[in-house]
Amino acid sequence: MLVHNRAGKWATWAVFLLLFVPLFAVPLLVILAASLATNWSGAFPSGPTIERYSAATSGDSLQALTTSLVTAVAASVLALVLGGWAALAAASLRKRGKRFLDALFILPVAVPSVVVGLAVLVAYSQPPVLLNGTRWIVILAHTVLVTAFAYQSVSAAVRRLDPMYEQAAAGLGASPARVLWWIRLPLLLPSLTSAAGLCFALSMGELSATMMLYPPDWTPLPVQIFAATDRGSLFTGAALAVVLMTTTLLVLAAVSRIRTRASYR
Repeated sequence: MLVHNRAGKWATWAVFLLLFVPLFAVPLLVILAASLATNWSGAFPSGPTIERYSAATSGDSLQALTTSLVTAVAASVLALVLGGWAALAAASLRKRGKRFLDALFILPVAVPSVVVGLAVLVAYSQPPVLLNGTRWIVILAHTVLVTAFAYQSVSAAVRRLDPMYEQAAAGLGASPARVLWWIRLPLLLPSLTSAAGLCFALSMGELSATMMLYPPDWTPLPVQIFAATDRGSLFTGAALAVVLMTTTLLVLAAVSRIRTRASYR
């Protein structure tokens, strides 16, 4: 809603801050404060320290962060390929076919992620495709969970494309493959990068399905955060959470920069 007077703008900002600060900013600031505290027995933390960050960025914690990054990147790439291809294919289908694909891709996010984890575990724990106990089953589960967002994002962008560009290229003799590579994909690049960032962020924070599937040698950082808080090491878990949050924000900032450049090509 557009507000044109100064009083209305101040009121809008006040309402925004009243909603944003308690719901979003305060919990994150509490995690940051806990990660820097030695103890917290009163209203505020005490004994500031950064020792937990040295542990959170080395040894098993660093390996867990690397595992999360590799899993998120792999799942995001696979989701973009599968979801983007399906979105492009759906554009040429009739309404009934589009509805079927929409329902198919939205199904994994319409049910709890723990159900998806269980489904993947049951489906790939027996030959001929035996993935249980390997890193691939975790990557597969994350791909299933985030592909829906890539599909929806690219589908919305495909619907907004102006067909005149493709018609002009085809009229000049370009083959369908050249139209796809030189016209459609460059026009879809901002949406593809946005979908990649969303898929990456969702994969980095995924826990429920991962808890059912991860092998001991492929432990993502959210699992380690859960394990730390479960055994009562809340301050250690807070430091790990800050590392996870910071890494995700840095990657999203890089993706946003790429998206901005792609938008002005």
